[in-house]
Amino acid sequence: MVISKKPTEAEVAQYVKSLNNWGRWGDEDELGTVNFIDSVKRKQAAGLVQTGVGISCARPIVSGPAVDVPSPPLHYMTGSGELFSLEPEIETQHASDFIGMVFHGLSITHLDALSHLFWNGKMYNNKPAALVTNRQGATAESVELVKDGLISRGVLLDVARHRNVDWLQPGEGILPNELEAIEQEYNVTVTPGDILLVRTGHYKRRMERGPLPLDQGWPGLDAACLPWIRERSISILGGDTVSDVSPSGYEGFRLPIHQIGIVQMGLWLIDNCNLEELSAKCAELGRWEFQLVLAPLRIEYGTGSPVNPIAIF
Repeated sequence: MVISKKPTEAEVAQYVKSLNNWGRWGDEDELGTVNFIDSVKRKQAAGLVQTGVGISCARPIVSGPAVDVPSPPLHYMTGSGELFSLEPEIETQHASDFIGMVFHGLSITHLDALSHLFWNGKMYNNKPAALVTNRQGATAESVELVKDGLISRGVLLDVARHRNVDWLQPGEGILPNELEAIEQEYNVTVTPGDILLVRTGHYKRRMERGPLPLDQGWPGLDAACLPWIRERSISILGGDTVSDVSPSGYEGFRLPIHQIGIVQMGLWLIDNCNLEELSAKCAELGRWEFQLVLAPLRIEYGTGSPVNPIAIF
């Protein structure tokens, strides 16, 4: 039965055991739900490409402070063209950049590896959190495990469009019965191995109204969606927030999609997508499925990576 009401905290606590995927793909597994993406799934995704049109699902990386960006990215030039305008006779001319960032957070589009979160001193598949060290980083469950890219069928479930609003309000949660209603409305079904993107319109709100202080929260999926995500065998979940609604309504689970999804289920997450252009293209074409391509940076011992998801129609 699809959950149509917000579960209690005690019920969410039971998800830690009932949704647990530890050992499902063997005791040494470090890929979790990415195991759902096999060669058959990748071929299916390739078959969705009809026009070859690509749509970026990433936000621009912008340096500078904002109320929702406590650690803004650094971007400064280590070489520019100004000198060569004054001295054009110099033979070798170039410009160069330095970029540094804390990509985990609520502003940069990024992929969470399974080493990103812990529960009671453990990360996914019962591996000790101590395997993520200050000296090296993630010596297990690193983002480099997906160095060959993540390619699958992508599905957009556009909650804001379904509700006929520009955006959901901070703290507004999404329940699985609404996700199924959107599937029916747009004649699309989330199937095993899919990369699911959920649009709330929150990024549209940020672009039009400006950023909100983090303590005001944001819209997203309620913890009730976790059993549905597991039942559908979703490989990767992404959204235009960090997927979790905030506030979550639970004292012990501030970010249950992250805490239970990553650690217990082995669910990879794409946080802070820009789904505005994708939403417009899906509505224009009347199709809500596409090939989705992710190419994370090969960060040795990385707990994640900035990423530019590309939807190809």
